[in-house]
Amino acid sequence: MNKAISYPTEAEALPVAAALSTTLRELIRSNDLAFLMEAHDGLSAAIAERAGFKGLWASGLSISSALGYRDANEASWTQVVDVVERMVDATGIPVLVDGDSGFGNFNNARIVARKLEQRGAAGICLEDKGFPKMNSFVGDRHPLADIAEFSGRLMAVKDTTGPDFVVVARIEALIAGHGLDEALIRAHAYAKAGADAILIHSRKAVADEILAFAKEWDNKLPVVIVPTKYYKTPVSAYRKAGISTVIWANHTMRAAIAGMRDICARIQSEESIAGIEERVAGLDELFDLIGYDELARAEDQYLPKQTG
Repeated sequence: MNKAISYPTEAEALPVAAALSTTLRELIRSNDLAFLMEAHDGLSAAIAERAGFKGLWASGLSISSALGYRDANEASWTQVVDVVERMVDATGIPVLVDGDSGFGNFNNARIVARKLEQRGAAGICLEDKGFPKMNSFVGDRHPLADIAEFSGRLMAVKDTTGPDFVVVARIEALIAGHGLDEALIRAHAYAKAGADAILIHSRKAVADEILAFAKEWDNKLPVVIVPTKYYKTPVSAYRKAGISTVIWANHTMRAAIAGMRDICARIQSEESIAGIEERVAGLDELFDLIGYDELARAEDQYLPKQTG
């Protein structure tokens, strides 16, 4: 049965969600470098799973963009939770959710985390900024949260969710122009607050400060990275540095933009779809991804037989 069309009972859903959280935890803790692929809806999630990825990143940037919003907390947390639910339903692999800064203080953060856990998400990543946040690659206004206050957000989420639910603390010190020392101070505090992993972020085109952090941190907790800007760094460097997990953070969304832009321009120019048919996915592939075959079998099972 296609995962997108399975409808577990509440009693069945809870152990499945816990198992996915365990899977995510094992991926992050593994000695092998793990990779999470960005997705922003049920369809992109299903495509990433079929490509062979073992886990997904529910990107705040990509989900916001798909909804027509900027990555500045313009999309509400309830909208994000609804999208994540569709991603979970469409796949059988764990989803780590970009929870921005938690949509407010400790109380907002724990509500969001609890709702995500109820919808089947395997974990949440929280960044140490205030609310509303701004995308890390836009502008220079990136004030950091107070360390003690953000630690409280992490503790509230840990105390509210189950023992399997993964909480990743995202450090924005390097994004905000602070040095390695500030990033390490924050990492130690967030580890003490109960974080399961540390995501260290950078906007530089080279990975020097990321690798320096990894060396100083020495795997006190698993290190997660997002090499959107320093994409030329070979993966071998991350393995050598003992990095735990790499997130390809926005690439299905960017691929979709490029593909739709080019196809729309060509159809507009040619006033025909004849020339683009070979460049787009066939309807059979779409129907297969969404599970129309399961619907046909269900119709045979549940609808009355038609008689002549």
